[in-house]
Amino acid sequence: MSENTPEQPDQKAINPWLKTGLEFGPIILFFIGYMRMKDMTFTIAGTEYQGFIIVTALFVPLLIATTGILWKLTGHLSKMQIVTLVLVIIFGGLTVWLNDPKFIKMKPTILYAMFGGVLAVGLARGQSYLRHVMEGMMPLQDEGWMILTKRLMLFFFGLAVANELVWRLMSEQAWVNFKTFGLTAAVFAFFMTQGKLFSEYGIEEEDESA
Repeated sequence: MSENTPEQPDQKAINPWLKTGLEFGPIILFFIGYMRMKDMTFTIAGTEYQGFIIVTALFVPLLIATTGILWKLTGHLSKMQIVTLVLVIIFGGLTVWLNDPKFIKMKPTILYAMFGGVLAVGLARGQSYLRHVMEGMMPLQDEGWMILTKRLMLFFFGLAVANELVWRLMSEQAWVNFKTFGLTAAVFAFFMTQGKLFSEYGIEEEDESA
């Protein structure tokens, strides 16, 4: 979900396939790299690193590069993209520095818990922070925004819990599959199931001009 509201007139449009490639390319390459290197061990400066660590070390600068390119081409990054990049740098860096894969595995937990927490704070103040991010994409009535925000808050907290359970209780391969495909599919499925809400609380163009 990226910010693309009327309040951002300086945001440049780019080819949607290029945008998708820049946003999802790094995680797909992470998955491919992991599948090729998961059983390998590399000795660097006298220290042994498993393939997962090496792939993580390559993933961090790749994400920095693609995010920078996206910012250069569009002139804009959403708050979610910025937070995600910062957490990847921090937890990916700790993973490589300490030679411990648990840190990068914890990153989705913290990311989704933060998103859920921010939405919870807004709801406690009687506001939908989600509206400021997505209003240009799906105009809704006030009540619709509050309902969607509550649902997404719970969804984010659910993803945080799910990530913790997967990386702590299941294999590394299972977590990589979950991170690459499961989380993306879950977000897609969530918005697909909100069709009734969008239909019931959507604002028609004629209503906006009235």
